Amino acid sequence: MRKYEAMFIFLPTLEEEKRSQLFNRFKGIIEENGSVTSVDEWGLRKLAYLIDDIGEGYYVLVNFQSTPEVVKEMDRVARISDGIMRHMIIREEE
Repeated sequence: MRKYEAMFIFLPTLEEEKRSQLFNRFKGIIEENGSVTSVDEWGLRKLAYLIDDIGEGYYVLVNFQSTPEVVKEMDRVARISDGIMRHMIIREEE
C-alpha cells in the first residue's frame, strides 16, 4: 500500500449534513482497501481566484494509505459529485 494525500474543496453553500455524507462516501471508498491516517478540516477559506463566480470553499485534507485502484475510484467519484468544486490526490514520497 502507498501513502496518499487528498485535498477536497466543497461548495460553500453545501449543507453540513450533505458535506459529511459526501465525505463519508470517500472515507468508505478508502477503507474498502486501505486506511485513513488523518483528516484535517480547514473549514471555509477564500479562494485565490473565482471558480464559477464563487470566491470561497470548504477545505478538507485527508491522508491515507491505499492502492492505486482506490485513488482512481476516488478521482472518478469526485469528478461526478456536484458538491466538490476541486480536488487533488497526490502520492506522498516515502
